[in-house]
Parts: sequence; C-alpha cells; structure tokens
Amino acid sequence: MFGSDILEVAIGIIFIYLLVSIMCSVIRESIEAWLKTRAAYLEHGIRELLHDKKAEGIVKSFYNHPHINCLFSEEYLPRPLKRLGLLAKGGNLPSYIPAKNFALALMDIAARGPDTDEVSSDPNAPVISLANIRLNIANIRNPAVQRSLLTAVDSAQGDLNQAQANIEAWYDSSMDRVSGWYKRSTQWVIFWIGLTVAVGLNINTITIADYLYRNDSVRASIVARAQTAVADSALMTQSYQAVKTGLDSLALPIGWSGGWGSPKSESVSLDLTQWRKFDVWNYLLAPILGWLLTAFAATMGAPFWFDLLNKVMVIRSTVKPHEKSPEESSEDRQFPAQRSVNGTAASREIIPENENGNGKINKNLTFFSPPAPLEQIPNSTDAESGIDGCSGHEHAIADSELTSDVDLPIAQGGIA
Repeated sequence: MFGSDILEVAIGIIFIYLLVSIMCSVIRESIEAWLKTRAAYLEHGIRELLHDKKAEGIVKSFYNHPHINCLFSEEYLPRPLKRLGLLAKGGNLPSYIPAKNFALALMDIAARGPDTDEVSSDPNAPVISLANIRLNIANIRNPAVQRSLLTAVDSAQGDLNQAQANIEAWYDSSMDRVSGWYKRSTQWVIFWIGLTVAVGLNINTITIADYLYRNDSVRASIVARAQTAVADSALMTQSYQAVKTGLDSLALPIGWSGGWGSPKSESVSLDLTQWRKFDVWNYLLAPILGWLLTAFAATMGAPFWFDLLNKVMVIRSTVKPHEKSPEESSEDRQFPAQRSVNGTAASREIIPENENGNGKINKNLTFFSPPAPLEQIPNSTDAESGIDGCSGHEHAIADSELTSDVDLPIAQGGIA
C-alpha cells in the first residue's frame, strides 16, 4: 500500500505550492492593476474582430461611441500597431466590455452613422430596426463587418432581439479567443514571478521534500496546518504579507539562512583546491531543479492546488485508519480457538451442512471435539426414566426383542 509517510510528504509539498501560488497570484494582480494588460489584449482582439488593425475606422468609432466610452475615461487614442508583449500596457482602456454594449453600439453605428453629433442624436434620426440597419449598413465603412452584420440580421428572421443576440454571440466567440491569449500570457508572467519568488525566498521543492521525509514532527505539523487550510476557503483571498508570514512559520528549510545547497550537503568552500569535494547535484543541479519545480507549480494556479489538496486529504483520511486499526474479519467467520466443557478444553469445528427436523439446511450446527468422557456428563435421569427404557446404561435390549422390518406396520399417507 502507498506509504502514509510519502502521502504526508505529498500533502506538505502541495500545501507549499498552494501558498506560493497565492503569493504569485497577488503579485500578478498588482502588476495587472498597474499595467492593465487585460485591456490591451481586449483592444487587440476587437481590432481583429472588426478588421481594423490600425484602429483608424470602425474601431475608433466603436470606442468613441457613448455605450463604450462610458466604460473608461478620456477620449480613445489608438495605440501604435505592434505585437502584444507579456506586460503590455492598456492605458485608460476598459478591461471588460459587455456583449450587450458591443451589439447595441455596432447596431447604432450601422443605423445612425459612426459619429456622435447633432444629426445622429436628433429625435428624427433613424430608428434602430432591421430595415434601417440593412438600409444604412454602409455607415460601417468596413466590408467584412458589414457582411457579418447582414448575416446576423438575415438569420434573425425579422426579430430585432434575435439579431442583437446573434451579434452578441459573434462577439463572445471572438472573446473566447482573446481569453486564451491572455491566459497563456498570464501563465508565462506567473512562471517568471514564481521563479523570482522561489529563488528570492529559496523555496526549493527537493530540499523541502527531503526535510519533510526525515522529520516526522514537522511533517505532522504541516499536515495539521493543511487540514485546517482546506476547511477555510478564506485562505485564497489572503494578502501577500499574510501568506508570507504563514510560510515563515512552518519551520521549513526556506530562505537563505541555511546557505546554498540541498539539505544533505555540507559547508564546502568553492576554493579551487577543494574542487573535488564539490557535489554537483547538491550544490548546482538540486537547487536549480527545485526552484524550477516551484515556479512551474505556481503556473497551475492556487485553485488547482486547493482542489488537489482537498482530494489528497480525503485519500489520507481513508488510508490512515487502516494503519491504526487493521481490518477485522466478519463476525460469522471468527471462531474461538478453545471452549471449555465441564472444565475440559475442546475446539470448535464446523461440520458439513445437515438437515434439521423440518427438512431445512442447518448452517449453524457445530460439535465439540473431542467429546467429554461419559462419567463427566451430569446424570439427567429421574426416578421414572426406566419406564420408557431411557435409563441409559442400566437396560440393554436383546436382539430377540427387536421388531424385524417385515413385522413393521404399513406406512400411511406419504407422497403419491
């Protein structure tokens, strides 16, 4: 069976990964609030969706439309066309645009024109309807977008609300692609943040795993902390400093106070005269590999490690009781080794199944072997027991007194 020590070491490592992932997520959100990278990716996706990569036509009109401009401050100024980086700046652009706002803005531009002025805002301006959208579709000034809007209008079968829903679905499908871009970018950013945290705080997965395996008391303490953590989802919302304080309180080989190297290494000078004593694994490969493992674990995200920790704790709760108290066999298969009959020990055995007086199988029939001597069995006779010939040993029936089979009476009844 999978050893409980190894399982507890795994719980400790997962718990450390959870704390590191929370720290990296907090740092990432702080960077995102400063750079607004999500807004940059959203604008890039809308440029591609509306086939206006330079943002000089429909994209500029879209962002300056009241339904969109209300989501950010100031006027829209197109960013220079360049490839998005991991830390792209979004400026003052919105990080999220609802699908309904997108559809209404695009339908309004198609029906009343791209500019917001006195003409387009006059009460006598065209009403937004499927007929007006089709009639004034040239206001979009973008053949690709015009074709998409015409498809959405025609497939609505005369229902304006259905046309709006079609445009929203078109927008949502494109935003799924943008979300994939941003997610991959975020994973790379968190990897570099995780590597920085792992090296800066010296969080070496190999060092921690070796230390937990060799220290039972520390391992038990980490498991207890992990069990408390899975019962409190508030851990996922803690600040960086709170998680850092909890990490320092675990009494693990984290930090640079113990110097460089793995836990089994000794203090060895890197002087050239002692180069032969230098252990490549303990001093070079193990630290680098341990930091990389910590960084890659951070990219999985705190929710992943929190769910995994819950599952592993459930596995441990099923394994641990079996080690403390072995499984017992069924009660009907447990037999006492000996049993006393009148002071004489006898073993209990199972005999083959027999039929009882009712013709049913008696599965509980047992006997004791060896039987007790006759002289030790209590005398159960009384004064009149000799009348029916049941006096036991006092009367013996002669062969001449026995009734032969021929003289027996004919049996009555039975099965025909």
